[in-house]
Amino acid sequence: MIKIYQISSQGYQVLSALGDHNLLNTIETALRSIEIMDNPWPTPDACRVGKHNAEIPVSVLATASVCAAVSALQSLCEAEFGNCPEAGVDGISVDQWCKSSVTPLGWFLPSKWDAFSKDYRTNDGWVRLHTNAPHHRNAALDVLGGPVTPQDAANEIKRWSGDTLEQAIVDAGGCAAKLRTAEDWRNHPQGLAVRSEPIVGWDEALQKASRWMPVSPNRPLTGLRVLDLTRVLAGPVATRFLASVGADVLRIDPPDWTEDGNAIEMTVGKTCAGLDLTDTKDRETFSQLVSTANVMVHGYRADALDGLGFGIKACRTINPSLITVGLNAYGWQGPWCGRRGFDSLVQRSSGLAKEHDGLVKELQYQVLDHATGYMMAAAVLHAVRVQRTSNRVLSANLSLARQAKLLVDHTGLSESEPPSTQAYLISGGRGERTDWGPIWRLALPYRIKGVETGWDVAAHKLRTDKPEWRSMKEKTQ
Repeated sequence: MIKIYQISSQGYQVLSALGDHNLLNTIETALRSIEIMDNPWPTPDACRVGKHNAEIPVSVLATASVCAAVSALQSLCEAEFGNCPEAGVDGISVDQWCKSSVTPLGWFLPSKWDAFSKDYRTNDGWVRLHTNAPHHRNAALDVLGGPVTPQDAANEIKRWSGDTLEQAIVDAGGCAAKLRTAEDWRNHPQGLAVRSEPIVGWDEALQKASRWMPVSPNRPLTGLRVLDLTRVLAGPVATRFLASVGADVLRIDPPDWTEDGNAIEMTVGKTCAGLDLTDTKDRETFSQLVSTANVMVHGYRADALDGLGFGIKACRTINPSLITVGLNAYGWQGPWCGRRGFDSLVQRSSGLAKEHDGLVKELQYQVLDHATGYMMAAAVLHAVRVQRTSNRVLSANLSLARQAKLLVDHTGLSESEPPSTQAYLISGGRGERTDWGPIWRLALPYRIKGVETGWDVAAHKLRTDKPEWRSMKEKTQ
C-alpha cells in the first residue's frame, strides 16, 4: 500500500533533537506503512536524547523507538476517544531503563550472565558464547569437551577457528557468534538476506472484527488480552510497555526456562504462568488461551511455533481475530532465519561489536533488544487500532538483525552531544516488593497526559501464577 508521509510541527522538533538522519522518521514510516495517512501522525512533544551517540546512534535509536510506541498509543487514543493526548519522552531516562530500571534495597541483584557467557579468543579472532539457559550451556560445553571453568573453556577455544566453533555449537543446539566486521556481515548470506527485509514485515489475514472494547482513556488498553510467548529481552520489553498502559498480559513459559537475572525487570505488571506444550492437558489450556486472546506476541524462531503445532495459521484457525507480532534474532528469511540468537550475539555477527585494545567492545547496552521491543509494542498498537477501525487482522514480524542494520547504516552520523528540545525531566520512582526482595524502580521514561501509566502487580518469579486472564479472574471474584 502506498504511504503518504506527514510529520507534525512538533514531530519536526523532536526529529531535530534525534539527529538529522531521522531514525524516528524511518521507524514511523515502517510502522505506519499499513495505511494511507491523511493527517500528520502524533509525536511526543518534548524529548531529550541520551549520551551514547558518539559513533553509533545507540541512544537515538532507543529514544526514537520509545517515541514510536508512545506515538502509536496517541493514535489509538485519538481513534477511540476522539482526543490525541500530549506526551513526552525523556531520552536520558530511556538510557537508564535500557541498562536497568531497578535498584535493590539491602540486597544484590542476581547476575544477568552465566559465568561462561563471554568473549573468547579463537585461533583467528573472537567468538561469543551465550550460555545463560542451561540447555544452551550444556550444548556449548559438550562441544568443548566439558570444561569446568571459563579459563578451561578459553584454553580449548584457542584451538578452534571462529567459523568452525560457531557452527559446531549451533549444530549442537547452543548459541554462539563469531566476531565479524560490518563488511563481513554485508557480504554474508544472512547479512544479504536481512538487507532485503523491511524494518517491520506486515501481513494481513481475512477481515474479522475486534472482540476488544476500550473502556477509558485513563487506562487505554484495559481489557486487551495479550498472550506473551517471549523471553529475554525484546518481547518482554514490548509487553511491559503494553501492561504499563493497562493491557492484561499473560506470559507463558515452558517448565525448564529460567532468567532470574532479567525477570525482575520484565515481569512487572504481568501474569506469569507455565505450560508444557508437549503435554496434552497443557495444550488444551493453551488453545483456550489462544481462543480468548486479542493479541499474541511471540519470540519463537521462524519454524518453532509450527513445530509445536501452534503456528500463526493454526492459531488463526482457533481465533480468526487474533493479532500476532513476532520477533526473530537473525531475520525471517535466509540461511540463519532459524538460528537461535540474542542481542549480544547479533551485535557480534553484524559488526556492531568490535575489537578494541585487545578486548571485544560491545554497545553501551542491549539496544537491539530494547529498541525492537518498543517497536513491537508500537506494532501491536497500530494493529489494534487498524482492526478496530477497519476489521483488518494484521501480523507483524521484526528482528534484532534488522535493527542492527539500522545502526550500522547510521554509524558515524550522530553528534556526540545531540541537541535537545525543551527540558522534559523525569525523576522519582517507586518502591516495589518483589519475589527477590524490595527494590526501587525508576519512574517510566514516558508520560502521556490523562493516561495513568504503571503497574499494579510487582515483579515476580516465572510460573508462579495460574494460566488465566486477570480480567477473567476479576469477573469471577
